[in-house]
Amino acid sequence: MRIRLDGTRAEIVDALFRLRLNFTVSDVSRVYPDRARPRHWRIYVNTLPKEGR
Repeated sequence: MRIRLDGTRAEIVDALFRLRLNFTVSDVSRVYPDRARPRHWRIYVNTLPKEGR
């Protein structure tokens, strides 16, 4: 599954941490600036279900 995360750097780091608790993160894109909101960023994360869930 491909998931888009957007927000401040702290929000993105927190969301990645929480995603890794329930999913296997297979790929994370580079950080893109959010043109509509200054100091906000977006990344794309590819995930897989964790084994045994």
